[in-house]
Amino acid sequence: MPFPELSNTEMMWVIQQVAAFIEGERDHYFATALPLSTNQKTALQFFFSRSVLESSRVVLSRHRIPNPPFYVELARMGFDPSSLPDFSNMAAITFVDIVVSHEPLTDKLLFHELVHVVQYAKLGLADFAAKYVSGFLKGGTYEAIPLERNAYELDARFAAEPRSAFSVEDEVQAWMAADKF
Repeated sequence: MPFPELSNTEMMWVIQQVAAFIEGERDHYFATALPLSTNQKTALQFFFSRSVLESSRVVLSRHRIPNPPFYVELARMGFDPSSLPDFSNMAAITFVDIVVSHEPLTDKLLFHELVHVVQYAKLGLADFAAKYVSGFLKGGTYEAIPLERNAYELDARFAAEPRSAFSVEDEVQAWMAADKF
């Protein structure tokens, strides 16, 4: 089922709801989030700057994050709820610089989530939310969101050659310069 056409006002509302949800979840998890372990930092030090590795925090949550409350309003707007990203099925979710994982954090999963930390840092929360929403609406699926495609491409590159260093910050910047987001 195609997505409903949104007016500019509706689109801005959705983006604001996404940004507010991200900020609220970051605030919620901040107190229980822990710094990356020495082993995690060592495994990822040739891909991420020291500032990303030092500022990022992780939470291993026993409870799945429920879908955002604004999904109810999206359904009223004509979205099929089954077509929206299902938070309860996600292995991990990043809220700015807080990674909330529902399963043990492998280096690959953490790498993926830290790509999002870099994206947030470079874009800012408001622009990240706008690009996430517009990418979802244009692509039609979670997997087609350019921010996700970027993270999956880079985590696959890391997984294939975990000893072949590259700068995630440079890669994200290149996507931004090429207007891929």
